[in-house]
Amino acid sequence: MNKSNDAFRRKHKYIFVVGGVMSGVGKGIATSSIGTLLHAKGFDVNLAKVDPYLNVDAGTMNPTEHGEVFVLNSGMETDQDMGNYERFMNRDLTHEDYMTSGMVYKYVIDKERALGFKGKCVEAVPDIRDEIISRYERAAEVNKSEISVIEIGGTVGDYQNIMFIEAARVLKIRHPENVIFIMVSYLPIPPKIGEMKSRPTQNAVHQLASYGVTTDILIGRSEQPIDKKRKEKIAISCNVPVDHVISAPDIESVYDVPLNFEKDQLGEILMKTLHLKPKKNALASRGMADWKKFAEGVKEIRGRIADTPAEARKNEVHIAIVGKYFSTGDFVLTDAYVSVLEAIKYSAYSLGKKPVIHTVNARDFEMQEDSSKNWKPNYADLDLYDGIIVPGGFGESGIEGKLNVIRYAREQQIPYFGLCYGMQLMTIEYARNVLGLEGATTAEIDPKAPHLVIDIMPDQKKKLAEGNFGGSMRLGAYDSKLKEGTIAEKAYVGAGWTKTVGGHAIVSERHRHRYEVNPEYVERIQAGIAGQPGLIFSGTSPDGRLMEIAELPRGTASGKHPFFLGTQFHPEFLARPLRPHPLFTEFVKASIAKGKK
Repeated sequence: MNKSNDAFRRKHKYIFVVGGVMSGVGKGIATSSIGTLLHAKGFDVNLAKVDPYLNVDAGTMNPTEHGEVFVLNSGMETDQDMGNYERFMNRDLTHEDYMTSGMVYKYVIDKERALGFKGKCVEAVPDIRDEIISRYERAAEVNKSEISVIEIGGTVGDYQNIMFIEAARVLKIRHPENVIFIMVSYLPIPPKIGEMKSRPTQNAVHQLASYGVTTDILIGRSEQPIDKKRKEKIAISCNVPVDHVISAPDIESVYDVPLNFEKDQLGEILMKTLHLKPKKNALASRGMADWKKFAEGVKEIRGRIADTPAEARKNEVHIAIVGKYFSTGDFVLTDAYVSVLEAIKYSAYSLGKKPVIHTVNARDFEMQEDSSKNWKPNYADLDLYDGIIVPGGFGESGIEGKLNVIRYAREQQIPYFGLCYGMQLMTIEYARNVLGLEGATTAEIDPKAPHLVIDIMPDQKKKLAEGNFGGSMRLGAYDSKLKEGTIAEKAYVGAGWTKTVGGHAIVSERHRHRYEVNPEYVERIQAGIAGQPGLIFSGTSPDGRLMEIAELPRGTASGKHPFFLGTQFHPEFLARPLRPHPLFTEFVKASIAKGKK
């Protein structure tokens, strides 16, 4: 360890966020909000996420069970909380800001196999623990931050996250003035009892103490604000100062969380606990002003009162997300598409409209096998929506329903936005129903079909043949060259998102896919047929080999469309509250115009 690194580590501050009582209490939003508060105090902050599962990354996990796979610029496939961090902090994260048990164990085992430990016995303690500590420190050094806020996934008491808490405990021993622990816990109000109960939280704090870790600040999630009596009880039982018990009641908008924390003076408490003073720099001069302006704008739009349903409808824009990752048992969840949902919201709010988002199961628009009932999809239901999105996905399930929806949106001129798989499917739909290429499909579904309009990338074939599925897709940020005069080019340039290279507008977006538009069909698709314009590939890779954006010409004449556009990449990953994505904004604009008709 060199002297400069040693000095950096002695000064650096760490905040570890752990969960109590149950999962899903909002550790990710709390971590994001803490980072936002510290940023407003003038500090350089990096947020990091620990996932204790043995998967090396999130890429191979079922999105219905675990939620969205969020992709960083580096291409790392991560937990959806990393998306929350980026959105709240309005900055890109690095792959050092994410770690899993699988990642840590794999590194240590691979090092042992390569004789990296010089023949000594390799054990969980100290070798796994010390590798975790080195990753905590490395994330701080790579980001050149002053404070790290690290969320440890799971709940206190889980066997899986003990080693990460142990690593944090040791870091606290080494730097006692620089490490603090925040527990985000749940305070239930059983309906038959009608009283907020703090005992589960007390037990969680006591269990954390049994690991040798003292809770410095407790954030209590509950349906209602924590009253004074409960705060005093929690403080005494959990050995936490009463002003360090922060109330986090249920609210309408997660964007209010940093402001609520600010009202409870959490920022000042963090400064005192970390022995810091707010800075006087460009970051601090803005403080929470930009965030407050955004959050208050959202509140104003959501709180508008209308005298009639017709008046209320004028304040809204209704968007349907047609997907398949909604159902889990008897419950319907939207975590698989959280970045898409947030991207819609940011653009709608920036345009002064309340987004009303509808989850539509693609299977509802597939023909049933039992034709004796003469059943067919009720496409008229789609007329209720101002715009339709088909998001990313994999596999055959629901594909025909999505294709039917896309055809209806194209023919009825309902604004349509296809994301990744949604772009591939709109290309297939166009090939089938406009160009007349019967059996046109993707090699992902039927590699022997007569017209593989979507085919696997050549470098991916070997990976699949070898069973190399994890972390092997086209992942991360790649440049796209935009065609002048198109919807995409005008949107990106107008928002100031492009750079100019060789006289062309270039934009960088994040990818996650194996399949591409087949180059053999590009010319045919772009040519269209008599009376029907072709799909325009308005974005390509800089060498022109890969098709990145497809769109129909804008208009109402035959074959044209108010907004029919798809991207091979995932624009939702770059949408931020303070920086809405230009393509989502253009889509929402078109949807608002449709809603006025």
